[in-house]
Amino acid sequence: MTRRYATKKRVTHLEETLTPRERAIIDTLDRLRVATTEQLRRVHFSDLTAHSAARQAPALLASLAARQVVVKLDRQVGGVRAGSKAAVWSLDTAGQRLASSCGPAGGRHRKRPWTPSLAFLAHRLAVSDAFVGLSEREQAGAVDVLDFDAEPLSWRRFLTSHGVTAYLKPDAYVRLGLGRIERAAFVEIDRATESRTTLTVKLRAYRQYWDTGREQQRRGYFPRVVFAVPSEDRKAVVADLFDRQPEESRPLWQVVLAADLTDALIGGTP
Repeated sequence: MTRRYATKKRVTHLEETLTPRERAIIDTLDRLRVATTEQLRRVHFSDLTAHSAARQAPALLASLAARQVVVKLDRQVGGVRAGSKAAVWSLDTAGQRLASSCGPAGGRHRKRPWTPSLAFLAHRLAVSDAFVGLSEREQAGAVDVLDFDAEPLSWRRFLTSHGVTAYLKPDAYVRLGLGRIERAAFVEIDRATESRTTLTVKLRAYRQYWDTGREQQRRGYFPRVVFAVPSEDRKAVVADLFDRQPEESRPLWQVVLAADLTDALIGGTP
């Protein structure tokens, strides 16, 4: 297929002809960077029957790809048997221009589509899955997803007590509404690949940011720091590191199995 330049005229035409579902898919990929066909189906085709959604989701994504709005990455997840559900999508050049004009990526530099490593992709798709789980609960009326910022939108820049510029880099920042209650969390998708030393440094960064009071001034409270881990063994490792933190910071931390992350975010304490 011959690639066309995402000129201002073509992007304007695309924006005028996009359906609400197509616009929503662009916004989700702008927010998450990558998502599988199945993840996008669960978020954006829930109003259809299972049969119709399974047929229409790949067709609509293929149509967006033909217009260079989205691009299917060379890698997929789940193996060959997973079929089209495992295809991984990101924003193509025209999609990036559409997103940067009115989406949460305002001001970011556009980049040519690229295929990340399997490890990077698995991690990013785990973050996307957290968003999908919350979106499904929102569709069921259980919660309002007020914010879901994946990195780098979730990052925080701050000055330490020594005046040094530092960065907090959670995998996601989540803010939820449950009736009149608001809950927020910094989410860490832990795949048991980081050493105890690396985790200790990460926990110190959270304590340093907590000490600045910036988040408390903004929302009136500091978000919980929720680690989602793949196994009970890893859960024990992270819990042990929590126990080694200063006592006054203990209420900040929570560790759960990855399968329980959605419940923990909705049911935890602010």
